[in-house]
Amino acid sequence: MSTVPEFWKELGESADFVCYEHQMNAGTLFIGYFKSLTEEEVLQQHILSCLSNHSDMSFEDLYHCVPVAEKEISSDWDLIESKIYRGYVAIQLGRQSHHCILINAAASKGRNVTIPEVEFTVEGPREAFVESLDVNLNLIRKRLPYPDLRVKELTVGSISKSRVAIIYIKGIANEQYLNTCIQRIKDVKFDQITDTTLLQQMIEDNSNSIFPQTIGTERADYVAWAVSSGQLCVMKDGSPTAFFAPVNLWSFFITYEDYYLPWIVGSLLRMIRVFAVLFSVYASSLYVAVMTYHGQGISNVFLPTIVSSRINVPFPPIVEVLIMELVIELLREAGARLPTKIGQTIGIVGGIVLGTAAVEAALTSNFLLIIVALSALASFTTPIFRMSATIRILRFPFIFAAQIWGLLGIFICTFALVAHLLRLTSLGMPYLVPIYPFRTSDLYDTVVRPPYSKFHHRFSFLRSPNPVRFDKKNANKKRDLKKRDIDE
Repeated sequence: MSTVPEFWKELGESADFVCYEHQMNAGTLFIGYFKSLTEEEVLQQHILSCLSNHSDMSFEDLYHCVPVAEKEISSDWDLIESKIYRGYVAIQLGRQSHHCILINAAASKGRNVTIPEVEFTVEGPREAFVESLDVNLNLIRKRLPYPDLRVKELTVGSISKSRVAIIYIKGIANEQYLNTCIQRIKDVKFDQITDTTLLQQMIEDNSNSIFPQTIGTERADYVAWAVSSGQLCVMKDGSPTAFFAPVNLWSFFITYEDYYLPWIVGSLLRMIRVFAVLFSVYASSLYVAVMTYHGQGISNVFLPTIVSSRINVPFPPIVEVLIMELVIELLREAGARLPTKIGQTIGIVGGIVLGTAAVEAALTSNFLLIIVALSALASFTTPIFRMSATIRILRFPFIFAAQIWGLLGIFICTFALVAHLLRLTSLGMPYLVPIYPFRTSDLYDTVVRPPYSKFHHRFSFLRSPNPVRFDKKNANKKRDLKKRDIDE
């Protein structure tokens, strides 16, 4: 390595860096690359063979001779270094020259496109993102072959040098949201960005809130829908998930499979999810409040059943609820961290055994066991994992408030929650829109999923320069062939 140019010696300290000399009529060429990052076939057949067969060429002619599409000549060492770390081969003429030919020979190693693991669907496409940014962009462009689809690429992380892409449609995405997103990503000061989930937390409006302000997904069709609606999608090389913004609270209770089902079925499923979230948050706290302060409100029909189930339980309702909630959380974490088949077995067997044992040992009542189990199931109906985790955490402040003040404590927690949501934003857009600020025209795709004839406008809160999707006057007209036309 003593004969290589000075600024390559630092790279030569790595065992997988290769640098050697090649003699040509124009002078001595220094060729450097990381063998762990380059494709051996491209290197041997297209680059080294070209050097061997055209030794009489000049440096500029050699650049045009190499049969690789992605190549350039540069004298910027920062650019040369970053390209080498991405699998490029650098060719320099002479020790004193500052120009290098950079040829892309990056090895395309990684897993193939598979079905979604988290957002599994019965209806619709089954292509999920992988860890390659170029493959993920291909999945999006296949669904949006539109000339105004734009990809803005940035680099974040002082050590990781991660490629981050912002996908949007020019003329549909709002420029203010776009500039805000670009500026926040540029302002990220962190050395290692390993996944888009880290980037999500760093660019969100309020990083101290337990509510997510961006939606992560592994489905290309969901991203295509969001981008065509006027939202911005952010992807990172090495991450199999993307996220898009701005979003509102109601977006977290919508799964894209709703749009593949008849609108009545999709609307009913959304209503079930909203009811399930409310039940999961309030059920345990209402049990504590009623059993501690408001026993007179229990109907005479249920009173004997509840009293008989609690007659041998030595703990107050708050302790009883916390024990069961803790057991459910332990089972959930154990099932998530163990291998899939073992985790399912632990979840089912552990739930049955522990639930039965807790009732027989008089640690809890049958009635509370049913409530806690239903609350846990209800929290699973939220399609976005980060929001599902938020719903799980929200239950505990409500439970403690119910123990201290009863129903008044539940109302106080509700008001505090609503006040927090009113102040929350996503890329500057209000989190509770279209409820606050109230917009009647944007209520059509919240709890109820309307038929596609009602999707003639994009949401006004996205402030798209092109809010019209199609002409609504002709949306419901169906042109049927007359019998005379069929006969002809």
